[in-house]
Amino acid sequence: MGAPVQASGVTVVDGVVLGLPVTVRVPASSANLGPGFDSLGLALDVHDVVTVEALPGGPDDGPSVEVTVEGEGAGAVPLDESHLLVRLLRTGLAHAGAGRPRLRVHCRNSVPHGRGLGSSAATIVAGLVAARGLLADRSLLDDAAVLALATAAEGHPDNAAASLFGGFTVAWMDPSPGRTGLRRAGAVRVPVDPRVRVAVCVPDVELATSRARAMLPASVPHGDAAFNAGRSALLVEALTRRPDLLLPATEDRLHQRQRADAMPHTWALVEAVRAAGGAAVVSGAGPCVLVLGEGDAARSAVDAALGAQGTGGPQAWTVLEPPIAAEGAELA
Repeated sequence: MGAPVQASGVTVVDGVVLGLPVTVRVPASSANLGPGFDSLGLALDVHDVVTVEALPGGPDDGPSVEVTVEGEGAGAVPLDESHLLVRLLRTGLAHAGAGRPRLRVHCRNSVPHGRGLGSSAATIVAGLVAARGLLADRSLLDDAAVLALATAAEGHPDNAAASLFGGFTVAWMDPSPGRTGLRRAGAVRVPVDPRVRVAVCVPDVELATSRARAMLPASVPHGDAAFNAGRSALLVEALTRRPDLLLPATEDRLHQRQRADAMPHTWALVEAVRAAGGAAVVSGAGPCVLVLGEGDAARSAVDAALGAQGTGGPQAWTVLEPPIAAEGAELA
């Protein structure tokens, strides 16, 4: 560890500000939105809040990290260096050329785990943005670097872009690495028509993303790829200017039906809501169902579908109506 440097009343060691807690608030996200596999994302107003402090001292002064968790994941996630947020925080500091300080981390989680609402991406983005907050020079970890590092950790940029930037995002990866060796990732934020509202049906079971992705075929027919390309383009129009087109714009042939065996109740609800006129899709890798609509249309279609199932249906669902999150990850 380098020698401490006093600057503007704070202590900086190896590029890290010590003893000054930073807080990150990061939204949940729903990816794919039907046809936009691994590219489209929507930030939702359900947030994780993380507070991180770099502590003075070395290895003889205590554990390298102290982690506490409340809410989602409490009692289930690790409380040491293997915690996903801690790993990405370390990654962010290393990318900026900073040191490895002792850390105190507190997570207050509201994003459901294992449900297809981007909990891992939210944690990854929170860790990277927290690393930025600890840096004496925050420009060393800008949004482009955060997105690239988050994409490397996730394998795709859709959830991470929505959690980082907020709103409706279109994200992509370049085929070749940038100067740092990471595959370059890009994203643009597209405004959403204010008439669009969201309903999210959350089941009482989890599904590992790795299991859902393992069910996808290695190749797809050209006609199905062309179909999804057209629907993805139409979905941008539907979300930004023509919500009356949301039902056809959310049709998909690439990934949802292919994973139905892993979440049969989810797929049954998607079909029932769509039959009731709601633009229902599997949220991310599932098993949540996301429904888009104009005004009260989304919730009405959900109520109709769940009412048809009856209270004795095979799956219990909690229905949320979160606003679309106008802001992405915020650092305080």
